[in-house]
Amino acid sequence: MGNWVLNEGPKWLIMLIWFGINIGLFIGYFFYYQYQDGKQYFYVRQFIGFGLPFARGAAACLNFNCMLILLPVCRNLISYTRQYLCMCCKRNLRRQLDKNITFHKYIAYAICFFTAIHAGAHCFNVELFVEGYNSKSVNQSLLLSTLSLYTEPWVNPVRESNSNSIVEAVKLLPGTSGLIITLSLIIMVASATEFLRRSYFEVFWYTHHLFVIFFIGLVAHGMQGVIKKQINLDKHDPEECYKNPLQWGKQKDKCQVPLFSSSPASTWKWVLLPMILYFIERCIRIFRNFQNVDITKVVNHPSRVIELQMKKSGFMMSSGQYILIKCSVISRLEWHPFTLTSTPEDDYFSVHIRQVGDWTKKLAKLCSSDTEQPNLPKLAVDGPFGTASEDVFRYQVDVLVAAGIGATPFASVLKHIWHRYNQDMKLQKIYFYWICPDTNAFEWFAELLHSLEKQMIEDGREDFLNYNIYLSRGWDMNQAKNIILNKDDTYDTVTGLRQKTHYGRPQWDQIFSTIADDHPGVSIGCFFCGPKGLSTTLHKMCNEYSSPDVKGVHFFYNKENF
Repeated sequence: MGNWVLNEGPKWLIMLIWFGINIGLFIGYFFYYQYQDGKQYFYVRQFIGFGLPFARGAAACLNFNCMLILLPVCRNLISYTRQYLCMCCKRNLRRQLDKNITFHKYIAYAICFFTAIHAGAHCFNVELFVEGYNSKSVNQSLLLSTLSLYTEPWVNPVRESNSNSIVEAVKLLPGTSGLIITLSLIIMVASATEFLRRSYFEVFWYTHHLFVIFFIGLVAHGMQGVIKKQINLDKHDPEECYKNPLQWGKQKDKCQVPLFSSSPASTWKWVLLPMILYFIERCIRIFRNFQNVDITKVVNHPSRVIELQMKKSGFMMSSGQYILIKCSVISRLEWHPFTLTSTPEDDYFSVHIRQVGDWTKKLAKLCSSDTEQPNLPKLAVDGPFGTASEDVFRYQVDVLVAAGIGATPFASVLKHIWHRYNQDMKLQKIYFYWICPDTNAFEWFAELLHSLEKQMIEDGREDFLNYNIYLSRGWDMNQAKNIILNKDDTYDTVTGLRQKTHYGRPQWDQIFSTIADDHPGVSIGCFFCGPKGLSTTLHKMCNEYSSPDVKGVHFFYNKENF
């Protein structure tokens, strides 16, 4: 249990607080509109009953979650928090910043849930308003007809007999705006599913900008004030006066004509600050969009990977960070995230881009090696932004795991270590595991590993970097024979490095068990960049092999999120 608490405790503590606030808001508003402030909404409840407290409770939770939904995607705000506000924070607190997208998704699910409750309650409410107007009950008809004798605002927004509930809902601003909000939400959530986001990123990118319409509709949703509250309770006690509406206004001391008023819209108060912060975020991006970016070099690597080396005035980075790139020739709106593979010591910044989608393929074609320098496309760069990899120097031992192109953040980290190697560092040992699908994928990264390997040997610290490359597939019969014939050579036949390439997939239980035995009582950072399936496995390994003893070995899991 202790090892689970170590890795998962802070996250679930935050989730528990968030969940508790949602439950508290719903229950609080439910009882407020049903009981505590019951008399003010007495006549409304004659028509819609429990529909009012259910709708109001869900609305309060929607306001709260819509206030939060934009904050996890304010990249500059998170980077600033990581760099300055949480500089001296404990590792577990800083690690929660890397879960910003996870929190964003949970908040979105909550918005969907409370939208269903809120919309469902109001659908019933409109139907009940229509039925109330057409009621054959003597008492109900008498009550409604008496209320209708007076001028606006009416308690019942329905003003025609035998009307259609759908038509009546659309007539109202909350109905129209609610429909627009719900449709926007459905489209955004549907396009954000894992399959669509990875296979059709452009669809995800464009549909997610419906959030602008969503927030406009959200702010406008309550402005009409359809739900009315009574404002003269001292002169008209509804629990006594509703029984005889024909006597209203005939006695001076009691049962005067009830007066009603709309509650002022409050949603804007919840979402104003986050909207301002996000607006500032977008202004920063627009400013960076007009900054000049020079592509100084284009390198074509094997496995359909291109390297772009760029320069930009005032650009400052840390190892492990990422940037957003836009190419206006391809799209004027799309920004795509890429991990920086350069280091702060380089006089340029670089990214390695694998050609897997339409956008990356078009960019690679525009930046092909036969393209002359003046004809290279103009790029816009936003960032850099912080990631989990920035914390590699906060541990004594690091376990770096990459799958395929996921090695890019660790290229920057390892090169930075190469520059800082002779300086005082808390970091004393690195285990690097790279799982690749074919032999060509090794080539662009092997030169860096060779440089590090050579430096460690010269300095007499060969044990500082323990790297293990796994070839999961992609070899033929001839390569297999060559591997067997040269297995006793000093250098590996595939990579040219001293450490031999492994074939197949890593045995993570054995690996983590060995690392835990070799480093008792040490805090070990596990950093991963790659697919979700392997991430789940590594996360489980970190929890399983962390000691429940405070003085034992502890694995802290960190995953790259963009």
